[in-house]
Amino acid sequence: MSDYSDDTPVSEAPVAVSQAAQPVKKKREGVKMTDKQKADLTKHMAKMKKDGMSASEMKSHRMKLMSRMRKDPKVTARKAHASLSK
Repeated sequence: MSDYSDDTPVSEAPVAVSQAAQPVKKKREGVKMTDKQKADLTKHMAKMKKDGMSASEMKSHRMKLMSRMRKDPKVTARKAHASLSK
């Protein structure tokens, strides 16, 4: 039989920190792509479609390129694609 006496250790749940005490985390502000970047990406994706890339592969590829292009406005679709291949 188990013993339910007071000398058994009781685990205490961590005390929750109030919302007011935590600093508010800002949302990451989106960086817009330039018109040239958009045109380059559209042209690149047309080439990928012509080369036989499936729709799901194209979506994934496009999202990867867009994330790299948004990080640095000087990055072109060609440079972003080359960085994926490394």
